[in-house]
Amino acid sequence: MTAFFQLHRDLPREGPGEAADVAWAADRAGVADTARIVDVACGPGGDIAALLEAAPRGHVTALDLTAHFVDAARARWLDDPRVTLLRADMASIRNEYDFIWCAGAIYFIGITEALTAWRKALRPGGIVAFSEACWFTDTPSDRAVAHWRQYPAMTDADGIAARISAAGFETVASRRLSGAAWETYFGPIDARIAALRPGADVALAAVLDEAEEEAACWRAHSDEYGYLLSVVRPASRSGAGKG
Repeated sequence: MTAFFQLHRDLPREGPGEAADVAWAADRAGVADTARIVDVACGPGGDIAALLEAAPRGHVTALDLTAHFVDAARARWLDDPRVTLLRADMASIRNEYDFIWCAGAIYFIGITEALTAWRKALRPGGIVAFSEACWFTDTPSDRAVAHWRQYPAMTDADGIAARISAAGFETVASRRLSGAAWETYFGPIDARIAALRPGADVALAAVLDEAEEEAACWRAHSDEYGYLLSVVRPASRSGAGKG
């Protein structure tokens, strides 16, 4: 874990994403400027600013189970009364919120399991938005399959929709994360790898190699996989359309 944090320490975010993702999801969700929002598995807080932009008179509670990430986020947002940082388990969200945001971390629990658990944390009319790894082809390359071997539950857009439905939710809108969202994550990692590579010991070199391959694989096969951002709500009889 020491080598991992040598690479990831003080990076702006821990996965693909950009402010435009938050703005798009908040717009589709109809987030009010006074909304109570929870950023689940917030990492170092890379989405907090965009969430506050969506609800400038609201409040963001950001939580993560990794103390280092919570400390990093606190250092950035300590003096803002609109933000509360907690070290907490994403499986057990306390209090109630208008908007639950989870960028690239729902796989830790599972889509159906997370949405089922989070339902009680939604205020009436509340919305959940999450991004999840997704296959964009039925015939991915061997390299892409090897990269995602440790996540056998990865599925396609239809599979994600089925897991949403299994939790008693419906999709309001969905879209793929852009290439810019991925480069927002990979760019700082590229720079950190270059800085750490000289003199890296065996453990650190292995972590750098893995991170380098992650970026290279996506850049070579971005047409085969990515993240799908879904905006969902508890199902109603009226139904919902994808956008």
